[in-house]
Amino acid sequence: MMQSPASFILLIFAFIIGAESHPQCLDFKPPFKKNSCRPAAGSLEFCKEYENFGCCDANDDSQILTEYKSIFSNMTLVRFASCAIYLRSLLCQKCSPYAAHIYDAEDGPQAKTFPGLCKPYCTNLMKKCWFLVPMLTKKKRLLDLAKKEDSSEFCNTVKPVDIDYCYPQLTRDPKLFNGLGTENFYRQTNPFNEERTSCLKICVEEVANGLNNPVSMKHANDGTQRWFVVEQVGIVWVYLSDKSRLSTPFLNLRDRVLVREYGYDERGMLDIAFHPNYKENGLFYLFYTILIKGYHNIKISEMKVSDTNMNKANLDTERTLLTVQEPAFNHNGGQLIFGVDGYLYIFTGDGGGGGDRFGKYGNGQNKKTMLGKVLRVDVNNKGPNDLPYAIPADNPFVNDKDYLPEIYALGVRNMWRCGMDRGNATGFNKGRIFCGDVGQSQYEEVDIIKKGGNYGWRAYEGFKCYDPNICNKNFVKNYIPPIHAYPHSVGKSITGGYVYRGCQNPNLEGKYIFGDFQYGKLFLLREGKNGKWRRQNICMGSDDVCKNGGIQNQFAKYILSFGEDEQGEIYMLSTHNPIPGLPGGRIYKFVDPSRRGDPSACKTPNPVETKVAEGTAAIPYKRQFN
Repeated sequence: MMQSPASFILLIFAFIIGAESHPQCLDFKPPFKKNSCRPAAGSLEFCKEYENFGCCDANDDSQILTEYKSIFSNMTLVRFASCAIYLRSLLCQKCSPYAAHIYDAEDGPQAKTFPGLCKPYCTNLMKKCWFLVPMLTKKKRLLDLAKKEDSSEFCNTVKPVDIDYCYPQLTRDPKLFNGLGTENFYRQTNPFNEERTSCLKICVEEVANGLNNPVSMKHANDGTQRWFVVEQVGIVWVYLSDKSRLSTPFLNLRDRVLVREYGYDERGMLDIAFHPNYKENGLFYLFYTILIKGYHNIKISEMKVSDTNMNKANLDTERTLLTVQEPAFNHNGGQLIFGVDGYLYIFTGDGGGGGDRFGKYGNGQNKKTMLGKVLRVDVNNKGPNDLPYAIPADNPFVNDKDYLPEIYALGVRNMWRCGMDRGNATGFNKGRIFCGDVGQSQYEEVDIIKKGGNYGWRAYEGFKCYDPNICNKNFVKNYIPPIHAYPHSVGKSITGGYVYRGCQNPNLEGKYIFGDFQYGKLFLLREGKNGKWRRQNICMGSDDVCKNGGIQNQFAKYILSFGEDEQGEIYMLSTHNPIPGLPGGRIYKFVDPSRRGDPSACKTPNPVETKVAEGTAAIPYKRQFN
């Protein structure tokens, strides 16, 4: 019977989705390529066929070789000459990029201690070298079956549940090995999408939950491997390297922070930044909203950690750097970053409302307001007239009386989440600051911040003219268009992220990862040789790909922020309920299911001892289910 075209297309689509291969090691993690991140000592000498991509490092390889020699010492030379090649192949399956499937490791108690073999190979093995079985497994059933003259029952028992993964047939399967380990391995194309948009598949690992709108995650770069997580309500929590959370907050300003806890609000405590010399001076900086004489204000302040408790802030040390009155409750900006120059960069919104309607040209283009700007100040020195900070001598408008001297860049609407690029292994591109600027009614954009740059708002939204009265008069000087903009058919509220510079997911290296708050979408940008950036969707891997080792393919929809740890691994902060006072917030770590970094090169340094004060418990992480 002839199928309809629609049915045929559905069948093709089902095949595309269902044909997904799944490389996985016995530890349920993706395989890796030797020396993929930075030089690491040792390479595979015994299981060399898996040296370029597999599940063994030099230590694993050495242990397999030792086992091989031990078995060899208990064999006659005649048996060894006949069966050495079988013995080596069987032992090395632990190094295969599909080891978990070969051993049926995902089947829990039924997992095999003997590799899964294809029937012809198994039959030949048992005919010539049946005596290898007791040298490779202690499982009684296999030992009993190996003694039988007929090997069929033994071979039926050791074959993998999914016959596609039987050895050695799987090594000749192009579906399993073509492109293995590359970022394209899990890429699929949706046949219903006219643009045939490709999708990079990843998984996530939940590392924290039960948070009230976590809007920022930072580290202090002090070697402790701690994360400091900011809740919008005004609390900062300390997480240790084992994912446990200290029971007492690092900081609690809930009584000072202005935020509506049980309704949508863009105010609150929005960020924390640690001084580049935090390990020595203990100074950190806060961005939060407060009420002054009936008006809400942005407040940027300095504070110091306690002299006696490294996990507790000293509230008495707070020093106000600046306050900026906001005409409306929304568009607060809310980012603090220390640049490679040691100066503090402050990102403010345009003051709220809609369309930046305050003043003739809006706050974004107003040279005499700190709203809608990127500010840069020197917190290590004081300015004239007891100004609590100094103005860097090379600020772009420091000698122009038409501008506030703090202004580093202007024309900003509401930059929500910015990240500084660590640069590649040679330091190239280190210090670039990427920001997601939330749009008005048509476009969301990504910008790279440059000294003296004007990002166009409210003249431009994305690449398009928003206010003809401004953009058509050539009013905007030094205009810098975004590196990327997407329309509201794709997403409606950008959340900026980071350029990936970690070690554990080498396929993500150099790609800018960001998301959309309202639609719960993830994206990446890759830079072309011509300097242009191309967007690619990030989607979750299938249930089959993202189901073991603590990883998953679901996350709380509303993407609030992104974070980095001391090693450059990227995390996503999101929530089921984007209301400041509701505990639906979670933090996820990105995991590339097609490839991980070489474990010998990606080892996290032993954390500097975190001294937990008496009476403060470290609450273990407990996974919650979506």
